[in-house]
Amino acid sequence: MKKTHTGYSRLKKIISPYILRRLKTDRSVISDLPEKVEMHTYAGLSKKQIVLYQNAVRELAKRIENLEGVQRRGIILASLMKFKQLCNHPDQFLGSGGYEEADSGKFLRLREICETIYEKRERVLVFTQFKEITGHLHTFLKTIFEREGLVLHGSTAVGMRKNIVEQFQGSEYIPYMVLSLKAGGVGLNLTEANHVIHFDRWWNPAVENQATDRAFRIGQKKNVIVHKFITKGTIEEKINDMLCEKTKLTADVLQVTGESMITEMDNKELADLFKLTL
Repeated sequence: MKKTHTGYSRLKKIISPYILRRLKTDRSVISDLPEKVEMHTYAGLSKKQIVLYQNAVRELAKRIENLEGVQRRGIILASLMKFKQLCNHPDQFLGSGGYEEADSGKFLRLREICETIYEKRERVLVFTQFKEITGHLHTFLKTIFEREGLVLHGSTAVGMRKNIVEQFQGSEYIPYMVLSLKAGGVGLNLTEANHVIHFDRWWNPAVENQATDRAFRIGQKKNVIVHKFITKGTIEEKINDMLCEKTKLTADVLQVTGESMITEMDNKELADLFKLTL
């Protein structure tokens, strides 16, 4: 039987009069806020990433073969984190320290985008879920912009955060800030940046939108360009496709996260989800 989604439409119609939300994109609320352009930015895997990815898929299949319940869900969630790290850079996955640009498709893609930003003398916010990669991204971006940017994560002293924001918002050209999503995703005004890069995905649209809103807010004078990085052929692309479809169906009525859907899949569905598609 073909599934229909009229129930969602009826639910939205019933509850919409009781939801009081004024969106920034509503021109009756703010008439002079610039546009926001969001795009999926795809990166490939390096040869090193491909080998590690395929090995990790085989290892995961062995580990969950005879498991059930909480233990199985725990391994799946831990594996999601590890695969995200591998898609970022193999050295993050391995816990080693080289972080060579050529070993990561995302690092290569980041260079392409940031070189254009530098040519225009604009500024960018780079968000990541992982504190441990913020320093390596900072080092890498410094080679592109030929000057120091800023870093803000959970270990940044509360007293320093105001100074960091003021420095970024000041008249001196500071081209980039690298932020961990939890520490930098809310409460900061960073409107000097008009580019936002989500280097890895949280898989919760509301969390990502809050981070984007550090730049896309009152005081922003330029159009904001948002890049959501996705590694082609990997679990990142497949979960993104799932969430895009789910978001269309729910139409702002229900909140969804990738993790809750994935842990309930059977072993065959998981194998299809994690396998590398070249």
